[in-house]
Amino acid sequence: MTKIPFEVRRIRPGDEQEIIRLYKEGGWWSEGFDEPSLGGLIRGSYAFLVAMDPSSGKILGMGRLISDGASDAYIQDVIVFPEYRDQGIGMTILQELLKICRENGIGWIGLIAGPGTEYFYTRAGFRRMGGFVPMLFEGR
Repeated sequence: MTKIPFEVRRIRPGDEQEIIRLYKEGGWWSEGFDEPSLGGLIRGSYAFLVAMDPSSGKILGMGRLISDGASDAYIQDVIVFPEYRDQGIGMTILQELLKICRENGIGWIGLIAGPGTEYFYTRAGFRRMGGFVPMLFEGR
């Protein structure tokens, strides 16, 4: 497989359709979502990065950071289109998100790894949080 050149940058207007495709690819886009919802998600993120092919402008992957900007951050939605995986794109996005945290003095950085992705995150320095259980609110 020939590695594709890519660069990582912050999301820009016009990237929305590719972001929706990435969310659908990851199984994270529910039928109740729409483009206006995506705008709020992007604006509400501390950082939202995309990897793109500089020659075509095609978005290859994404990742975002949710944070209070002072102490804690959560990495969310790191996904690369399947045909561009195993080229270092996801790891570069992850490293750039971590760099943003370090540059802003954010020391507690968490995430919830999806099934089968734990090795990816442990390679980047993450570890299991012993004694903690991820939980999801399902109340009304």
